[in-house]
This record gives sequence, structure tokens and C-alpha cells, in this order.
Amino acid sequence: MKAFTLLALLALAVLCLAAWADGKHSGAESGKPFLSKQEGSEVVKRPRRYLNQGLGAPAPAPDPLEPQREVCELNPDCDELADHVGFQDAYQRFYGTA
Repeated sequence: MKAFTLLALLALAVLCLAAWADGKHSGAESGKPFLSKQEGSEVVKRPRRYLNQGLGAPAPAPDPLEPQREVCELNPDCDELADHVGFQDAYQRFYGTA
């Protein structure tokens, strides 16, 4: 019985090592789980804001509601209500008009 168990474990180890060696040396480019930086930037071509700032483009204006949004986020009840009815309505219900 012990010999059979040992033989089965040995066969399983040989199969695992063979499969690992085949997967390691496959060389298929489409099966790679990661992309290089250059390939990734070719896939996702989006404009970057910081590149436009050097070209004379104006910086985006700061959000005037950001301080109120931070106050609402610190209050768990206001933050939860903001998820349901929106930030401005939740802030107005908890703190009145700005």
C-alpha cells in the first residue's frame, strides 16, 4: 500500500514538473500576463493633463465645493446620505445652505 502511494505521488510530481517546464518555455507572446510600459501605453491612449500644462494650457480650476465635500465625508451619516441622494442635497440637509 505504501509503495502504491509513493508511486502515485511520484507520478503526480513528474506530471507537474513536465507541465511547469512546458509552460515556462512556451514563448507565446499572446499568453503573457503582463505588458511592457510601451505596449500598455499603446493599448490605452488617453490624454494626460500634466503634459498639456507645459504647452500654455490653463490648469483646471479648483472645485469650490471641495471643502464642503470633505466635511460631509467626515460625518458618516452625511456620507451615507450623499451616496443615496447626492452630495449637495446631503450637505444641505445636515449643515443648511452654504
